[in-house]
Amino acid sequence: MARFMPEIKTTEELAALQLEGLKWTVNHAYHGSDFYRKKLDAAGIKPEDIKSLADLPRLPMTMAHELQGDYPFPLRAVSHDRIVRIHASSGTTGKRKVFCYTAKDLEDWTYFFARCYEMAGLTVEDRVQIAVGYGLWTAGTGFQAGCERYGAMAIPIGPGNVDLQCEFLVDFQTTVLCCTASMGLLLAERVEAEKLRDKINLKKVIFGSERSSQAMRDRIKVLLGVEHLFDIPGMTELYGPGTGLDCLKHEGIHYWADYYILEIIDPETFQPVPEGETGEMVVTTLRKEAAPLIRYRTRDLTRLIPQLCSCGSVLPMHGPLLGRTDDMIIFRAVNIYPGQIDHVLSRVAGVGSEYQIHLERKDDGKDYMTVAVERAKQGDPADDGNLIKAVSTGIKKQAMVSADVRIVNYGDLPRSERKSKRVFDHRPD
Repeated sequence: MARFMPEIKTTEELAALQLEGLKWTVNHAYHGSDFYRKKLDAAGIKPEDIKSLADLPRLPMTMAHELQGDYPFPLRAVSHDRIVRIHASSGTTGKRKVFCYTAKDLEDWTYFFARCYEMAGLTVEDRVQIAVGYGLWTAGTGFQAGCERYGAMAIPIGPGNVDLQCEFLVDFQTTVLCCTASMGLLLAERVEAEKLRDKINLKKVIFGSERSSQAMRDRIKVLLGVEHLFDIPGMTELYGPGTGLDCLKHEGIHYWADYYILEIIDPETFQPVPEGETGEMVVTTLRKEAAPLIRYRTRDLTRLIPQLCSCGSVLPMHGPLLGRTDDMIIFRAVNIYPGQIDHVLSRVAGVGSEYQIHLERKDDGKDYMTVAVERAKQGDPADDGNLIKAVSTGIKKQAMVSADVRIVNYGDLPRSERKSKRVFDHRPD
């Protein structure tokens, strides 16, 4: 029996719930937030103007850079005495993005995070090893609170310390691991090296915070012997991790459309992309009190999946996150995303999942790209010539550029306990 899934059963009921939430959010933001009131007034929109979901595109978009101007409490729409917690992004560009939460915001977040565990088919007998960051970051807190609300056993170890992670996998007979994909690979390779496969009891891995290639996922699945790998999206602005999950069918990532509306736009024109095509995620919250979002541009790239999942859920799906618009490489006037290289490598037998992209400008004034790729663990160096040809041909076809390909030994490229750095731009600014 479902405990955390929405009671709605049809897309019509979902649309009605979204309209109710949209009206509430616009009214709440207008009357509670100076930022939003000025923005909506400038667009000539009052809360009473929102009469249907078709009115959503009339609302102005909220940009990430606008949050820095409203530091330290951007988008705040409640009084300070109602704020019970803050979380912040990593702040890799400029000021950290700080977001505040009311008690109800935290309750909502915990509830739909528990839904993630339910969607993944966990039971209260599962033991969940949480190997993600704690503190200002939303990750660890979200994973742990959702796990405890669901009723499974939380093992809050945090990130890093691979030796201790392996010790806990064995001693506690962990059944579910939550981590970044990079950490998952690092741990999987250590399990293989230490011959721990028959001593652990892992069944499922939930990946958050980082795009992962199919080749990388396949490698982790084989080394750990797990049945399922899940993708869990999320961002500090939208509560944190746990805003969706792919179910046991793995046909797409179900997103919690009863808590936010998802649009996919062309990041250049800001117009909706045709259904099923890739674009930038734009989110509007439906229940968030302290810091609501109205058409917030996330910079994350994905696509909406037109059909409903064969699992029978009414919750719609989007595809895997392909990266961010910020990740885009401009190489010889061509826009390239690292996800395109992921795609190529996943289709070449004999190469590993790890790679690096190096960009440099030589004395002739031209830009050059070198892609270093690991050979598969049991690969034969004598076959490197064929691998180079297959990878370079794939990159040319997928990204429409030429790249020099260098094959390196398995394990030569660095592993990370957090997120792997894959693009190195050595060109002068």
